[in-house]
Amino acid sequence: MDMMQAKELAKQQIHNRPDTQGRLGGKIAVVTGGAQGFGLGIATAMYREGASVVLADLNAEQACAAAAALGDRAVGMWVDVSDPASVESLMIRCVEIFGGLDILVSNAGVLKAGRLEELTPAQFEFVTKVNYMGYFYCAKYAAEIMKAQYEADNSKWFDIVQINSKSGLEGSKNNFAYAGGKFGGIGLTQSFALELVNWQIKVNAICPGNFYDGPLWSDPERGLFVQYLQAGKVPGAKTVEDVKNYYLSKSPIRRGCTPEDVAKALIYCVEQCYETGQALPVTGGQVMLN
Repeated sequence: MDMMQAKELAKQQIHNRPDTQGRLGGKIAVVTGGAQGFGLGIATAMYREGASVVLADLNAEQACAAAAALGDRAVGMWVDVSDPASVESLMIRCVEIFGGLDILVSNAGVLKAGRLEELTPAQFEFVTKVNYMGYFYCAKYAAEIMKAQYEADNSKWFDIVQINSKSGLEGSKNNFAYAGGKFGGIGLTQSFALELVNWQIKVNAICPGNFYDGPLWSDPERGLFVQYLQAGKVPGAKTVEDVKNYYLSKSPIRRGCTPEDVAKALIYCVEQCYETGQALPVTGGQVMLN
């Protein structure tokens, strides 16, 4: 099946949605980076609220296992979001399996920190291709399906949600490749929102705070808490716990962000019928909008 055929099938199936209950009952969703972390937490919450979900990830084996654990309305698929052909194929396969696409969650992302003098052009390009170009590819091909569905029934609304970062709201020292791509993602979100509203596609971003319980921060050998202790980044810190407490103190709500926090924000974005082009902080007050 090619994109033209997928759009025709989506038109035909627009009124043939799964008969499920919940706040997302009957919705069909794709979550990139869905095999673990925020992506899996979001996919799990969406499934629980009645959505049929594609968990798409570079780690296809892990994505398929996670989908199987959820149930028969979830499938795992391989995707490389930095490759437009791979992303287009993902959207087509979603339509083949479930008959349409109502919600895209562009969550897949990578992080490569480093000072300006040490980060290589290749490393910068890698982060940018996944975090910035990947969002563009996902929105581009998901929107094609959503536009076709709108043409079949102009009473329907659809959603594109980027999982951005607090680093998309303020700069991040020695982390410019990541922050720059995330700042750019908010620019894409606002621009896509203005363009796609004519087809009743809402486009919003969610900007989570740090997921301290995930492996990026808490891995006992390579996690950022350990790295920052060894690098002496936190003045006076003598243990990993000292480093963790330092970062926890940055938020008035003294804990890290969780997948459940992000999932609640995402469901809000879908349910809210009068909001588009927004970047919603979920940072425990660490970053506040002006």
